[in-house]
Amino acid sequence: MIPGGDFRVPIHDRTMQTESDLAHRIGGVLLPVTTPFDEVTGDVAPVALRENLRRYVDAGVDGLVLFGSTGEGALLDVEEMVRLTAYAREVVPAGVPLLVGSSAESTRATIRLTRMLADQGADAALVHPPAYFGAFLPPGALLDYYRALADDSPIPVIVYHMPKYTKTTIEPGLMGEITRHPNVLGFKDSSGDIKRFAEYTRACHDSCRMLVGNGTLLYTALELGGAGGIVAIVELVREFRAGNARCAGELQESLATVHKEIVATWGAVGVKAGMDLLGWNGGPARPPLRTLGEKGRKQIERVLKEAGAL
Repeated sequence: MIPGGDFRVPIHDRTMQTESDLAHRIGGVLLPVTTPFDEVTGDVAPVALRENLRRYVDAGVDGLVLFGSTGEGALLDVEEMVRLTAYAREVVPAGVPLLVGSSAESTRATIRLTRMLADQGADAALVHPPAYFGAFLPPGALLDYYRALADDSPIPVIVYHMPKYTKTTIEPGLMGEITRHPNVLGFKDSSGDIKRFAEYTRACHDSCRMLVGNGTLLYTALELGGAGGIVAIVELVREFRAGNARCAGELQESLATVHKEIVATWGAVGVKAGMDLLGWNGGPARPPLRTLGEKGRKQIERVLKEAGAL
């Protein structure tokens, strides 16, 4: 669901923040942001992006994530990512962490992109394992990849575990080794496997920020000690923090269907269609993805109505 509620994040001077302060604030609801495109030219639409960002901040999210799966990050040019990061930082208050996907296929390219986005105001980098040669990368190579990135990155790194897209599974022991680097804040697990998430929590050190990327598992992840999730559910986290476990559980149950029938089924294309229906700037997908047709939009409209969002 599109975030709502009045849970606000205190605003601080970004220049005064320490790494430990940032680590403390990486949690709760970190919203995966879609990337709006112009319907005629197909170019990125910065005005629409900034309008969405302002509304997200007003809704009370704990942080924002650009260029993830929901943001069609794999389909963006480097120059577009640099410009959009700068545009976003202008409207996102310093106290709201701005995370960016900066994954590339080579260690060298990932470090370069991460540095470029950090220069534009990104607070942390969300990085998944290289996918193309993934079958040839043993655990030691992945450990070297993340260590080299963390050594040279001017901003903290968050490991993005998304085997659905990368076809690479990070085992708990390896995740524990990676997150021991002082410049690796933690991980985001989007495997949808809560058993694996639990194994990660046991393998990682106490200060590791453990985030879940599956909206159906947020409540359970919080119970397991997770810091939050890169999902769009503000109310659930707010009730959990307040100790209202029953209310949080009921919200999780009602939102599980929305996640399964929109996010899991359609991905970014479905999220954008839902945003359009709810009066946000969703817009078209970037080819080769196809913008959802009328039949799909009607299905999403039904799901949103049943969830009480429309």
